[in-house]
Amino acid sequence: MAITLKSARQIELLRESGQLVRETFELLRTQIRPGITTLELDAIAEDFIRSRGAEPVYKGYVPQRRRGWPATPPFPGTICASVNDVICHGIPSKKIRLRQGDIIGIDIGLRLNGWIGDACETFPVGEIDEATQRLLDTARYCLELGIEQAHPGKTLGDIGAVIQRYAEGNGFSVVREYTGHGLGRNLHEDPTILHYGEPGTGRKIMTGMVFTIEPMVNAGVAETKLERDGWTVRTADGKRSAQFEHTLAITDQGPLLLTA
Repeated sequence: MAITLKSARQIELLRESGQLVRETFELLRTQIRPGITTLELDAIAEDFIRSRGAEPVYKGYVPQRRRGWPATPPFPGTICASVNDVICHGIPSKKIRLRQGDIIGIDIGLRLNGWIGDACETFPVGEIDEATQRLLDTARYCLELGIEQAHPGKTLGDIGAVIQRYAEGNGFSVVREYTGHGLGRNLHEDPTILHYGEPGTGRKIMTGMVFTIEPMVNAGVAETKLERDGWTVRTADGKRSAQFEHTLAITDQGPLLLTA
């Protein structure tokens, strides 16, 4: 598929969607505490998103089927709520109650006036131990490093390379199977953004591109396992994982964060 470059007006509309994602995060931040369930957080997010005239884009989402993979049922939640060793796509549940010392990755996608907003943030639940804080700090900095590479004339491989180098240089690993992606009127568009790779490889970055960078950084091995629900992805060794994601637009001056 060809990459659809966005106009300045389209980027502004995407920024409005991204800002609503950010407002939803700021609301959830006040609610994350020991004892709350991930389903309660999901309801808070859905009510807020709909109250602002937007719709949750994950709810009922069915991904394009990958060759050799089983069909995936529609996603049942407004947010992805990924606790501790869940890397991504955690399904909100009344059975999952947050505990002191947990971490929870919350991924929010919505559509406002026909345009998508998408971002992820990993939150501590109360006080966390030093090793977990280091995981969060590393994952957040990996995102920042990737964003710094997102300038016209650079390549997508430059983004993945700096993320991989920093994560692995600090004793962590980067998930390979799940990637960043272009977006616009659709949640998933070209290009695909790998969070590993070689500098100078891949497509050239061009003004008008809009895509996410969303490295998933594991405390242990990079390998993953998919639960029987068809969505929940865990670390293969049971160690924790953290993810931070922004949507950005490429301008002549460099990256413009739409979800900051």
